[in-house]
Amino acid sequence: MPLTQLDSAAALIVIDLQKGITGFTVELGSADVVSRSAELAKAFRERGLPVVLVNVTGRAPGRVDQGFGNRAFPPDWADLVPELDAQPSDILISKQRVGAVLGTDLDAKLKERGVTQVFMTGIATSMGVEATARSAFDLGYNVVFVSDAMTDLNPVSHKHTLETTFPRMGEVDTTDNVLKALRG
Repeated sequence: MPLTQLDSAAALIVIDLQKGITGFTVELGSADVVSRSAELAKAFRERGLPVVLVNVTGRAPGRVDQGFGNRAFPPDWADLVPELDAQPSDILISKQRVGAVLGTDLDAKLKERGVTQVFMTGIATSMGVEATARSAFDLGYNVVFVSDAMTDLNPVSHKHTLETTFPRMGEVDTTDNVLKALRG
């Protein structure tokens, strides 16, 4: 279902668009995801709506079959990409879990601002974006997924999440349509 309405208290949540992640997802379209997310961030700011920029600085404890393990990352790995043009008014969330809600004050910061609707972009569709969206949905936010402003390391997971999982938690639309709603 495409976007049906823009709540007066909406926020953009941008997941893991940081140097260490966008650098190894170039062949998966991360440049387009960054560009579209930056365009959305600018439009949200122009309307005085919150922009949440999330980076990942660690990982949840526990054993996994796949992942980065306990290796050290370069010093700038968690730095947000400059194209997002982070502003002092933005909400910055550093997470150490897959999702950006558990273990952070994201929900409290959104509630302080009266946010009722969240728009999701970022990397990876089936991990960070989905985990954050699940928590947001469970907490009662209206969730909108900006389908062309996200990508995944696994194209099959990306497609499945967009077509099967996200429609069960919210509305799915494109950057152009969201921008029209913001500027309309």
